Amino acid sequence: MIEIKNCPGTLVPGYETYSPAALKKVFGNRKVSHLLDFSHVESQQKVINENIGKISISGVQEKLSAIVDKGKIRLTPDGQQGAYIIKPAPDYKRLNYRKQMPANEHLTMQIAQQVYGISTADNAMLFFRNGEPAYLTKRFDIRTDGKKRQQEDFASLSRKTSETHGENYKYTGNYVLAGKLIKQYVAAWQVEIGKFYKLILFNYLFSNGDAHLKNFSLQQSGNGDYLLSPAYDLLNTSLHIEDEDFALEGGLFDKQYYSEIYETKGHPALADFITFGQLIEVPGIIQNKIVDEILIPQPLVYELTERSFLDKKLKRRYIRGYEEKLKRLERK
Repeated sequence: MIEIKNCPGTLVPGYETYSPAALKKVFGNRKVSHLLDFSHVESQQKVINENIGKISISGVQEKLSAIVDKGKIRLTPDGQQGAYIIKPAPDYKRLNYRKQMPANEHLTMQIAQQVYGISTADNAMLFFRNGEPAYLTKRFDIRTDGKKRQQEDFASLSRKTSETHGENYKYTGNYVLAGKLIKQYVAAWQVEIGKFYKLILFNYLFSNGDAHLKNFSLQQSGNGDYLLSPAYDLLNTSLHIEDEDFALEGGLFDKQYYSEIYETKGHPALADFITFGQLIEVPGIIQNKIVDEILIPQPLVYELTERSFLDKKLKRRYIRGYEEKLKRLERK
């Protein structure tokens, strides 16, 4: 059994279970155990086509619907609406360090929220009876009355399906085209496009190479407007697979806009993200503020990584990747 020294929700030190802040945020102030009463039984895996050119992190992760009942997290009974999703470590053997994927996702989501102020799905770590870790996320598409919020992911908004664009449809296009969906469907798009821009920069900085079209959504607010949904499925995919800088096949934008560094080094520089912001019409003041925040080394990134449930080796690799991306962004 893993020894708990930091809150499995907020990573605040000095807690052997969820802290009051985590209980409030994730569970509505209900006292909930971080330990499950059952073990993770390997589920039957879908047949994976060996000819698929891209390995999808999200495509091989099992997701279990869950509720909170009498202080315990339990699997959702038939006919009841689940309020949480449990993501155990995947059984797909070709993933490196697959048992640490829950800790990776939890850490990355906490960094997004705590360090960069990105709105994310509320989340925490939890542990099966045998000590195996899992990632828990609170569903943000369920209202307090139990009804589902109207939500559309960017693949749907782009009218892309496996029938129209092939089995890798969610990886097609580029992030400029994705960003333009916000202007098309969101009334207050000038605010939401800044949030999208920040999220794309964050994904690059923390090596999330699986930020495909289904990992961005618009969600209907209480007054009927559509806004960018909280961020979800954020993790450093480079710890588990050899992937590209960007999930979308077209990257940030068409090659005609590449900086000289992008063309010669094969990786974008700050100039490319400036161009990207201009192409999706992020207001200049907002863009400058976001870039300044991203470029500054953040001590809390190091602190949260050290407190996380990653092992020592992956903590070092996680920080090394962060520092490498910062250096790339500093190139002029």
